[in-house]
Amino acid sequence: QVQLVESGGGSVQIGESLRLSCSAPPSVFGRSSMAWYREAPGKKRELVAWITAVGNTHVEDFAKGRFTISRDNAKSTMFLQMDNLKPEDTAVYYCSCAFTYWGQGTQVTVSA
Repeated sequence: QVQLVESGGGSVQIGESLRLSCSAPPSVFGRSSMAWYREAPGKKRELVAWITAVGNTHVEDFAKGRFTISRDNAKSTMFLQMDNLKPEDTAVYYCSCAFTYWGQGTQVTVSA
């Protein structure tokens, strides 16, 4: 079983920033695509961004220009830099390894 550990969530105000981290076992991280998803209350889990093992990235339209996905293969850690946060970004954010394994989620709350 692949254990993913997320951190970095919290409560911020509109326009502020947060940086999420997700660590995975080195044995799988270096060769796997990684992704961030989020799930808001009453809504389905949705993709936020993904990054391949070699660093190619995709960011969903709602996050473009505000969120940046990156990874540090030497530390087996993926990041999501979230800037200019909005109330609609409030959700539990999950990291995924190979679109198969999931972290426990970290809460992000954005308030006025």
